[in-house]
Amino acid sequence: MRIALRELRRRPGRFAVAAVILTLIALLLMFLGGLLDGLLASSTGAYRAQRADLVVYSDDAQDTLLRSRITPEVRDQVAAVEGVDEVGGLGTVQLGGRPGDDPDGDDLVATALFGYELAPRGLPEEPPGPGTVVADSSLEADGVEEGTTLLLGPARTPVEVVGFVEDTRYSGQGSLWGSLDTWREVTRANRPGEAVGGDVVQALVVRTEGGEDVAGAIDEATGGATDALTLDAAIEALPGVSQQRSTFNQIIGVTVVIALVVVALFFALITVERTALYGILKAVGASGATLFGGVVTQAVVVTLLASAVGAAAALALDAAIPPGAIPFTATPGRLLSSVALLLVAAVLGSAFSLRRVLRIDPASAIGTAG
Repeated sequence: MRIALRELRRRPGRFAVAAVILTLIALLLMFLGGLLDGLLASSTGAYRAQRADLVVYSDDAQDTLLRSRITPEVRDQVAAVEGVDEVGGLGTVQLGGRPGDDPDGDDLVATALFGYELAPRGLPEEPPGPGTVVADSSLEADGVEEGTTLLLGPARTPVEVVGFVEDTRYSGQGSLWGSLDTWREVTRANRPGEAVGGDVVQALVVRTEGGEDVAGAIDEATGGATDALTLDAAIEALPGVSQQRSTFNQIIGVTVVIALVVVALFFALITVERTALYGILKAVGASGATLFGGVVTQAVVVTLLASAVGAAAALALDAAIPPGAIPFTATPGRLLSSVALLLVAAVLGSAFSLRRVLRIDPASAIGTAG
């Protein structure tokens, strides 16, 4: 192993090509992971912010807010289930918003207005008053400030922004959070076909003492009129979330395989070049395991250096991208998992040289060198 490390110090140029290629692969891997995290964050923030255990839809809603309707009678049945602590209504409508007082303004911001009762993380316990909302901080990139009036939808329904909350985007749009009455009024004015009357809501968020066990009890208590999901399941059921995750994970998997092939080819070539050297080392008592350990050590060191450069580039990219430009997020967890995947690929790739190293015959190798 000392010989392997000494070779890395004295002849770094021999490993430069592999290091450059692995650096590019590391950056690509971290960029893809950051893009996946950014897309998921922009689609699921409104649900991840919920301080609840369950989300309850109507049974015919296919686990979407748009199709779901929960009547007051069903809500009472849910609230009466043993293990249910608190129940809150939730509704949303997605509309374009024009910042300012000009109803004919050209600037249009995509927004999702939520009406809530149980406050998600970062929002006031009591929803803002009629016609006022708390906005997701991502809307600041569109020029929305505290005190800004947004004219929502074709009816230009005004709502005033009275504060901001972090990380609550929904379906790629900046969210607005107000009372259920504000949500109903805006929906009635702009999407009369989606409007609900009375105390009807689109879904219920439920705080419980029993989690998944209570979900089954709720569906049973309502006679199958509801479909209660855990918060994680509800997030996974959001439109596009599982598809995005599956697609990116497949691309990331292919990238890891490419890294494995690069390491395997590179160290296979180096092993051929070193056949005579390995023969001499074996002749003086070095075992095949020791020689192979040196190959793995070099692969790991080169991969760690490439990963470090790739991680620094990913962080620099994250800092340089303007807010709202592309959904890219470089998180420590994602960077570390990318490094771990590359290390696994490096070890497996270098293992392809194992058979050649073990089969080297000292006498023939020295003779060939002579």
